[in-house]
Amino acid sequence: MADDLAERRGIETEVYQPAEDSHLLAEAAIADGVSGTVVEVGTGSGYVAERIAAETDARVVATDLNPHACEQARERSEHGVGVVRADLVAPFRDGSLDAVVFNPPYLPADDAAARNDWMEVALTGGEDGRAVIDPFLDDVARVLAPDGVVYLLVSSLTGVDDVVDRAAANGFSAVALRDESFPFETLTVLKLLR
Repeated sequence: MADDLAERRGIETEVYQPAEDSHLLAEAAIADGVSGTVVEVGTGSGYVAERIAAETDARVVATDLNPHACEQARERSEHGVGVVRADLVAPFRDGSLDAVVFNPPYLPADDAAARNDWMEVALTGGEDGRAVIDPFLDDVARVLAPDGVVYLLVSSLTGVDDVVDRAAANGFSAVALRDESFPFETLTVLKLLR
């Protein structure tokens, strides 16, 4: 039987709450001067979107596939963050965004065990950790303005070089803005430019 993430977590929740990766992504995007029309994909609790809205002049929209996350992000919003239930960047018009911010599900996990509850959807990225990252990279250029940027959090568990290669195949160059090491992984915020 597949190992269940809900059991390993020891607590049950339906919405991803801010953790080290959330803080790192928000700080990197803000320090880099994120501005204009910004979408945070996979917002979870809404923490990153709310910080960007509070600390910059950006117009921020948060999205998530999880209806519970959308509800929690709406409740959290004090700075006019719009919240939309969406799959990645699918509903956005071509060339309409100045920046996209994404802390994707990146933990490698057996595909059969990876989608049993909303928290697993938020955490697991398939066998190589890139099951959500790759389709995101394949479509995100479509929604960016000509000088638009992507802030993407990546774990060493997913293979940062593989993510950079996929981004390059989609016309992006990558710059590592920040890294933070933990006993089991290193987190990196990549800035992707066309």
